[in-house]
Amino acid sequence: MIHEYGLTFGYSKIHIKCDKREAIPKAVEEIKHHVRELLDYVERNPQFRYLLEPQSVDSNAPPVIQRMIEASRIANVGPMASVAGAIADLGLEALLKMGSRVAVVENGGEIAAYTADKNIPVSVVTGEGVLSGKIGFLITTDDSPAGIATSTGKTLRTISFGEADSVTVIAENATLADAAATSICNAVSGKNIEDSIRRGLERAREVSGVRGAMIFRDGHVGLIGKLPKIIRLR
Repeated sequence: MIHEYGLTFGYSKIHIKCDKREAIPKAVEEIKHHVRELLDYVERNPQFRYLLEPQSVDSNAPPVIQRMIEASRIANVGPMASVAGAIADLGLEALLKMGSRVAVVENGGEIAAYTADKNIPVSVVTGEGVLSGKIGFLITTDDSPAGIATSTGKTLRTISFGEADSVTVIAENATLADAAATSICNAVSGKNIEDSIRRGLERAREVSGVRGAMIFRDGHVGLIGKLPKIIRLR
């Protein structure tokens, strides 16, 4: 049986699914702890929120910040590009420590997932209406653990220098997937749609830890790497 729980804390909107009900309170406690440490760090270092390039290692920073810094260095973006994925990863780890065999933590669209049992369908939301929410990935034990993140150049809610409808990344964890999605999306720009997608795919190939990527732009799609099985959701 799969249990679900949702919470909003700080800037994080979290959705948890797992097969072990008693693991959820511990995950919620861990998530709140790390969000508090994140907010405290940003309050003490307000410039951190606006960094658009990787930052050097800060050994005094809390674990969530250190994860963000490491992922941003790998993907060559600012550390806040990986914040949602980092919180999702920490929540997933808490579920697994409590013995969950099937666990998913989604934070604002960025997903950390693991299964040692049943397959997990995950929806892919894009910036265009034809396929958005209608296709997804089927996460299996072979894919686990997996981080899934999507970035878009078509919204004012986040900073992006790209023009992709969406870039969805599968990586070894959600922190890296989140940072890499931003980095790849930034590369998808210019009037020539096909060339811009090729640049994005090349960028995906360069980011260590990225397993695969899917790029949508103006009716065109590009795929690279080892993606989980793509499924139709409805």
